[in-house]
Amino acid sequence: MGHTEKSLGKNADFRTFSPLDRALIRLDQALRLSAGAAPEPGRANPAGDTADIDLEDTERRHVAGLMRVNHAGEICAQALYAGQAATARDDSVREAMQQAADEEIDHLAWCEDRLEELDSRPSLLNPVWYAGSYAIGALAGLAGDRWSLGFVRETENQVEAHLAEHLERLPAGDARSQAILDQMKSDEARHADMAEQAGGRVLPRPARRLMAATAGIMKALAYRF
Repeated sequence: MGHTEKSLGKNADFRTFSPLDRALIRLDQALRLSAGAAPEPGRANPAGDTADIDLEDTERRHVAGLMRVNHAGEICAQALYAGQAATARDDSVREAMQQAADEEIDHLAWCEDRLEELDSRPSLLNPVWYAGSYAIGALAGLAGDRWSLGFVRETENQVEAHLAEHLERLPAGDARSQAILDQMKSDEARHADMAEQAGGRVLPRPARRLMAATAGIMKALAYRF
């Protein structure tokens, strides 16, 4: 189960709640995440005790912009997985979505930590990212589990490529940011493999291009706002 459901109690089973209860729980999760309050990560920050470096103001703002984009991307991931889990037909697919969402929570917390270290903040548009991504995830789920898994596969492949780009754009010596992005990139690749192995379909090229274009708009706005 996701972190919000886990917080309800050790023996709580999210599936036993009424549809209204589940909707309220997800609304609570959306509000908390959009407000920039990431739950406690399940894994330690990969940056660990790695020494930070002195960044010039322009470099600090640049790294903060990159990490803000990645934080916003993890807000989107939480919403996408929540929307897909809500409309999944098969329990095993739903559980796989929730497991991936748990690991994405780690990414969200790590990005938030790095933003704080850089004296910066998450995107002001996080509520917009969450609402739009939840709707997209729900629609992907309604299309069927194999299409939904295909959507996960394509999303994670695009995120992995975008993280590789960010790693190249980091200032030389920023080992703390690099450690976080390296682990995130590894996790995203594993999530893509999971979706493929579970039977995810290859999305049509127009859909892949639309996803990339939409992500490009989000990245441009989140970098600044």
